[in-house]
Amino acid sequence: MTRYSVSHRTSYRYGQPVTDAYSVACLLPRDRPHQRVIESTVTATPAPDEYDESKDVFGNRIVQLGIHHRHDAFDIVARSVVDVDQIELPTSQYTWEQVAEFARALRGSEAVRIGPYRAATPASTPVRRPELLAAMAQRIFTPGRPVVDAVSALSTDIFATFAFDPTATDWATPIDDVLEQERGVCQDFAHVATAVLRHVGIPASYVSGYIETEPPPGEAKSIGADASHAWCSVWIPDVGWFDLDPTNDQVPPTRHVTVGWGRDYADVAPVRGVVLGPSAQQTMQVGVDVARVDAPI
Repeated sequence: MTRYSVSHRTSYRYGQPVTDAYSVACLLPRDRPHQRVIESTVTATPAPDEYDESKDVFGNRIVQLGIHHRHDAFDIVARSVVDVDQIELPTSQYTWEQVAEFARALRGSEAVRIGPYRAATPASTPVRRPELLAAMAQRIFTPGRPVVDAVSALSTDIFATFAFDPTATDWATPIDDVLEQERGVCQDFAHVATAVLRHVGIPASYVSGYIETEPPPGEAKSIGADASHAWCSVWIPDVGWFDLDPTNDQVPPTRHVTVGWGRDYADVAPVRGVVLGPSAQQTMQVGVDVARVDAPI
């Protein structure tokens, strides 16, 4: 078991004071079978006039913040302490075709719980070049292949094929562009993985959280050098949900802290909102620190 301390700061600066702001934050980690949240808080400066914490339809912890007075800066800080267990690669008796058939046959509450992760979304549906997605699925999900082996191969394929390039995409880049240029960031690779899995009928969720990064040899770790991260999770009847991180080709992932999950990025965006005020330049900076800490004996 590893205990992590996570700090996530989102800072907005406005060219002129705004009169009203409303933000929705998905920043608080949630419990999982291999993860336990010890403590977690969200604070804001200036102090919000409205603060409400609830759970969304996926069970993610959502904080709503409203500031209804003039301000020219807004900081949202989430701090958490989380225990994470190491996970072994699961074993399953099923082929990928059997998993797809099992998911297709679900009824009742299980269908309601799993069904949304079988459905295509705009972020996981190529419009111009669907054949690129189909070709990837065809070369990996060969007839009779064990599902865990196929999922691991998908992670390796994306890692080997796609180049990590923060300049190639942004949060709104369609999956067609990612497939065509074979470049992007963790968000894009998670969307590609979920798109391939759903294409063959396997339920897959988009997971948002953090990854502990390591500094280059001989260098100290920089404050704020960590970042929000994205990967995905696959549902298998005799296993449940297990994760893959195609950005780092880790199945299952290591050094990861889960915040939440949904169908794609839009369901678990870290911070989103609106401001009211005069037209002016707005800047945003994000700093994330993920550090191992000693757990009490």
